[in-house]
Amino acid sequence: MSQTKENRVCVIGLGYVGLTLATVMAEAGFEVIGVEKRPHIVELTNKAQPHFTEPGLADAMKRAIASGSLRASTSVDNSQPCGTYIITVGTPLNSHGKPRLDMVEAATHEVANAMPENALVIVRSTVQIGTTRGVVMPILQASGKSFHIAMCPERTLEGKALLELRKLPQIIGADTQPVRDQAGALFRRLTNSIVQVSSLEAAEILKLVDNTYRDVQFAFANEVARLCEAFDVNASEVIASGKLGYDRTNVPLPGLVGGPCLEKDPHIFAHSAQSRGISLEMTQASRIINERQPQETVAFITKLMRTRAIAPGAKIALLGMAFKGVPATDDLRGSMSIKVLDELAQAQPGMDIHAFDPVIDADTLSQQVCGITACQDLQTAVRGASVVIIANNHPALGEHPPATLLAMMQPGGFIYDYWNHFSDLSAGGWIKDYFAVGNVSRRTS
Repeated sequence: MSQTKENRVCVIGLGYVGLTLATVMAEAGFEVIGVEKRPHIVELTNKAQPHFTEPGLADAMKRAIASGSLRASTSVDNSQPCGTYIITVGTPLNSHGKPRLDMVEAATHEVANAMPENALVIVRSTVQIGTTRGVVMPILQASGKSFHIAMCPERTLEGKALLELRKLPQIIGADTQPVRDQAGALFRRLTNSIVQVSSLEAAEILKLVDNTYRDVQFAFANEVARLCEAFDVNASEVIASGKLGYDRTNVPLPGLVGGPCLEKDPHIFAHSAQSRGISLEMTQASRIINERQPQETVAFITKLMRTRAIAPGAKIALLGMAFKGVPATDDLRGSMSIKVLDELAQAQPGMDIHAFDPVIDADTLSQQVCGITACQDLQTAVRGASVVIIANNHPALGEHPPATLLAMMQPGGFIYDYWNHFSDLSAGGWIKDYFAVGNVSRRTS
């Protein structure tokens, strides 16, 4: 497939963000070159095989690869100049909890070497405020070439990425109107919904605000859960009832808060503020609340195990290992279920932990998660367990009511549910053996 460089797009980084974007852009009529350092992902991509679960992606990739509109490589090809380069590499936190920029810098150097004059360079990775101007721009300037630069942050939801790339407003941040219009024209090929902001920094901040706001909301819900537990009140009842017919309150239900965005973006937000001498107390407090939840809840679980004289080597079933279940994903990045597993291993060494996830097959789970016996189905994981922990919100984990689960378990066992899957059920004989976040105190004495 031969096209002009104006219609050729290079997407650097074929992780979740890059691969979904590259595929949708190929379907929109661009010639897309995806660049990824990991050879096995390049090989899979060129075979039209996604390396993660995303509804509709495999079929879309097959169409794009077959038509020649998408191909992958391990490096930016200088011999095929592109009109646009989009940086979508990861920005994980380092061991000190600060955002890493080495992958952004490396990708930018590749772009600087390969780009033709007047190329459009778009930063789509989530970055600390000022990175596009202070890190990416100087590397590009050192090439001596003219270029245009924009910041267009990714905001898709795992499990709905292909739909949202066509539906969500695309944020376009640049310093001048001509560049905003140029980047807007590119993304208008995907969606009619374009939102222009006046600077690179405004776009960087916007993305961080979106995810930090959600983190703060979830932290408040978890605070409500702690309070309700202290007063022997059902937090799920309080939160759900408070919303009915009252639009001014919309507190989410409590639960584990993690994932590749929420576990790091508030930290990036806070570190950005610290660079200007500002402390974001609410942001930092929310992270403390959400990050300590595995430790606090496992402390309750182990105390209840001692109260019920459950043996140290008893079987524990951990259900739902991906960082979320709705929309369904197989993504283990930032999974709080793994944090729960780590806390269990410290609190109860020698426990026989069996894990099941409705999306991740047992072989993959056993390769990616240490210290577990991976199970192919829920019944195998639960059968004979003394403790069942429901750790994500996949609907399949709420299909078997507590009475059914308890019937498969050891006598005296109990269920701990992080997601209140059964809060709408009338209490039965199982109530003394079922515990959920925000509803535990009254049955523990």
